[in-house]
Amino acid sequence: MMDLRSLVCLPAVLLLFGLVTVFSQTAAPRTVCETKNGTNCEECLTNVTCLWCQKTKMCITYPVNTILPPHALCPLNDARWGRCWVNFQSLIIAMAVVGGVIIIAFLVCLFCCCKCEHMGSTRFDAKMERRTNKMKGKQEERKAEMKMRHEEIRSKYGLSGSNPYSKFS
Repeated sequence: MMDLRSLVCLPAVLLLFGLVTVFSQTAAPRTVCETKNGTNCEECLTNVTCLWCQKTKMCITYPVNTILPPHALCPLNDARWGRCWVNFQSLIIAMAVVGGVIIIAFLVCLFCCCKCEHMGSTRFDAKMERRTNKMKGKQEERKAEMKMRHEEIRSKYGLSGSNPYSKFS
């Protein structure tokens, strides 16, 4: 009975700790970024939730509702996030190029692997067919040798007449 209670309490405690963590982290970061308006880019970007606008020299809380900051807030050429030397537009272009290269490399690898696998199975099938034909040939040779040996034995002992059991073989 004690195990059942501990199994029920553990998820409840974890849920409670998770909620406390979430509410403690969402405590008004907007005021932190706007207080650094008179400073420089490095000072503003010490907080990851802040965005530096080079044109207006303002530190703004990153608009998480939209993926990209709106042009009215700060143009992409002038927006800095993470590092002061990388503008947002260059960051987006570079990430798109790297992502495209990774996707193309994955597709090429997938195509080559599938094609090579198909070639390998064709080679394997051909090899197995050659081996089967070789084994059949050897078996036919052995049958012919055995038949000749039996004929020699029959002729040696004068049994070359009709065999009464030949219709069963």
